[in-house]
Amino acid sequence: MWEGGDVWILGGGPSLTEQFLIPKEIVNKVVKKELPPSVYSDYLKPIHNCHVIGINVTFLIGDWIDVVFFGDSPFFLRYRQALLKFPGLKVCCCSIPDKDRAWVKVLGRERNRPRGISESPYNVSWNGNSGAAAISMAVHAGAKRIILVGFDMKLSEDKRQHWHDLYGKGVYDIPKKMMKLPFQRHLKGFEFIAKDAKRLGVEIINASPDSAITQFPKMSIKELLFDNS
Repeated sequence: MWEGGDVWILGGGPSLTEQFLIPKEIVNKVVKKELPPSVYSDYLKPIHNCHVIGINVTFLIGDWIDVVFFGDSPFFLRYRQALLKFPGLKVCCCSIPDKDRAWVKVLGRERNRPRGISESPYNVSWNGNSGAAAISMAVHAGAKRIILVGFDMKLSEDKRQHWHDLYGKGVYDIPKKMMKLPFQRHLKGFEFIAKDAKRLGVEIINASPDSAITQFPKMSIKELLFDNS
């Protein structure tokens, strides 16, 4: 589908809005549900014509996103109606009702390679989270360079886990609820992803400069899109 091209994967980390210079007052209104995520779309215009995978609710930013990828059945059930209206490709690696399999592409979670990058076009390596699993899908689609945005794997300075609050979890009370945060579990797969990417000749860039993921080169959106133009 995207043989030899770049693929952007947009995650849920707060750095997504920071990297695309979205004003904090707009972000705060999205977090408070006073504005929809689609208000971010204009700020992401530099990648509107790129190949883009949106993780989970990221697809709500705009119809220019090519693929929505998710790995949780509760997410599907909650956002089914919005997913039906989304014109892009819907891909998941979780159980969904049989009646919906006509319009959602279901990939299996590879048991023999739970971490890393699956080489089977029918499976993904789960790696414990949807963002990391989507890397397998991008490789299946022919990506030779994958750019990760919003892959913070840590809280922001103002204690936010996401650039939105659409999952209803709110701002975390630190350190009281630290044990409930998923970051350490999510981080475990990236060492294996990096090794597989090198073997497969796929470059991965982390456009989340303050990310806890250390296995890939880090660049800002400014460096990626504007400094070499």
